[in-house]
Amino acid sequence: MGESSTAPVTQLLQAWSAGDQSALAQLMPVVYGELRRLAQRRMSIEKGNSLQPTALVNEVYLRLVETSGVSFHNRSQFYAMAAQMMRRILVDAARNRGASKRGGGVGMVVFEEGLLAAPGRDREIVALDDALDALAKEDPRKARAVELRFFGGLSIEETAEVLGVSVQTVRRDWVFAQGWLARAMKKDG
Repeated sequence: MGESSTAPVTQLLQAWSAGDQSALAQLMPVVYGELRRLAQRRMSIEKGNSLQPTALVNEVYLRLVETSGVSFHNRSQFYAMAAQMMRRILVDAARNRGASKRGGGVGMVVFEEGLLAAPGRDREIVALDDALDALAKEDPRKARAVELRFFGGLSIEETAEVLGVSVQTVRRDWVFAQGWLARAMKKDG
């Protein structure tokens, strides 16, 4: 996922998991570029964003500092957790923006890359999050694949690495999940 050597990242993650807070301070400069690249990829296709990739990564860092008792065995687990945090941050931001703009029905949403954090699309982000939670109850791996790709900005290959499955499996999961989520969002909206 970008680092030339995963050994230092893995060692720092394990040290941090063991309670060494200084390991997190050493880890962040090593993984910051990768996290920012993931956030940048996710948000570069958005126009009029109120949340910038740097702010998203900084918010992930703040949440990591507050995290305790998490055990990481490798960098894939770390990036999966970071993707989940990015999802929560973006959905929470959409919920907060939408809190003062209640009303109107949620129309059918095309599951597209440009959906996230676009002004006026907050209800759709929240609806996607709700549908993704429902999918996770039926098929957690497919829901994780969507979370990693859509909210975390990972490629199919990176997602396969994090999930420990083949690229073809991720492709199948991605296609299935898009259809499933579109139906779920249409039914609820």
